[in-house]
Amino acid sequence: QFVNEQSIQAAHHGIMTDVSQTSITTAEGMTDEIIQKLQDKASILTQLRKQRGKRVPEGLTTIDEMKNFRCSATHTALHSASSPGILALDISPKNSSIILTGGNDRQAVVFNKDSEQVVATLKGHQKKVTHVIHHFEEDIAITASSDTSIRVWHIPSAQCLKILKAHESPITGLSLHPTGDYVLSSASDTYWALSDLRTGKLITKIQDTTSQKGLTCAQFHPDGIIFGIGTQESVIKIWDLKECNNVADFPGHAGSINTIAFSENGYYLATAAEDASIKLWDLRKLKNFKTITLEDRYEIRDLVFDQSGMYLGVAGTDVRVYQAKQWDLLKVFNDHTAVATGIRFGSNANYLASSSMDRSLKFYQQLTQE
Repeated sequence: QFVNEQSIQAAHHGIMTDVSQTSITTAEGMTDEIIQKLQDKASILTQLRKQRGKRVPEGLTTIDEMKNFRCSATHTALHSASSPGILALDISPKNSSIILTGGNDRQAVVFNKDSEQVVATLKGHQKKVTHVIHHFEEDIAITASSDTSIRVWHIPSAQCLKILKAHESPITGLSLHPTGDYVLSSASDTYWALSDLRTGKLITKIQDTTSQKGLTCAQFHPDGIIFGIGTQESVIKIWDLKECNNVADFPGHAGSINTIAFSENGYYLATAAEDASIKLWDLRKLKNFKTITLEDRYEIRDLVFDQSGMYLGVAGTDVRVYQAKQWDLLKVFNDHTAVATGIRFGSNANYLASSSMDRSLKFYQQLTQE
C-alpha cells in the first residue's frame, strides 16, 4: 500500500533479472518511518494483551478434551511421491480450515481441511520448500527454500508476487512481523535479514559475527520489537529490531538449536536443540526456568504455542502436546511413520495438524461419540 511507482517498477525489474547479488550494500536501512511503524504496532499489541489479561478464551479446548484427541484424517496426496516429505506447515490465522504446506518436491500447497481439496499449488522454488507462513489477514503465502530465496504468493491465483533475495545461502528461519508488512529470515551463512514483502526490497541484513557456523531458526516476539535467532553453537540470541543489536543470549543447550517459539502472551520462549531437550525461558527474568528432557535421540523439528498460550505442541520423533504453565505432558500421537516436521493448532486449539517426512498431513481432534 505504501509503494510508489518507481519501487513497483524496480521490484518487477528485480524479479525479471536474477538479483542474487543483493547484499548489505543495497539494503534500504531501518528508516525512521519503519521504526515508528514497528513502535506503533508494538504499543497497540501490548495494550490488547493487557486487556485480554488472564482470561481463558471462550470455546478453548479444555485439557480433558485435548487428552481425548485422536487422529481424525490423513492426507498423503498433497505433494509428490517421487521426492516424498512435507517439511513445513502453517494454518491460516484468519480461516482455520486453510492449511499451507511446503514440500521436498519444491512446491507449496494450500489445502482446505473442510472440503479436503487442494486450493492452490505454488510452483517456482528451485529446491525444497523448508518454511511456509500464511499471512494473518490476507490471502498471501510466504515460502522459503534451500534455493536461497523467499517467495510471496497470491493464493487465489497461485501467482508469485515477489521474490525476496535477501540471502546467498539456504534459508533456515522465516517469521512474519505483526504489521504483516515485513519478513524476518535467517540463513546458514550467519546472516539474518528483514525484507519488505510489499516492495520485495531488502531493508536490512546483519551478520551475527559471534556465530561461526550459521543460524538455524528465527522468530519474532509477538510484539515485533525483539526476535530470537537460533545458532549452530547451541545459543539462542535475542535481537532488538529497532537498534539491530543483540540484547541477550540464552546458552545451555547442547548441539544446534532446531526450533524456537514465543508464547502469545510474550512471557515465554520455548527452544529445542539436538540435545533432545526443550527449554523454557522467562523473558522478563531472562532465565531458563524449566527443561523437558526427552528420550535419548529424540528429534525435535518444530515447536508452537496455541494462540491462548495454554498448550505447547511438539513435532519430531512423535507429535505431542504439553500443558503450558505446569508443563505436563497431555498427549502423545504416534500416527506418523517418519519424523514429524511441523505442528500447528487450529483456532481455539479445536484441532491439531502435523506434517511429516512420511508425506502425510494429519489432523487430530476430539471425535464425536457415536
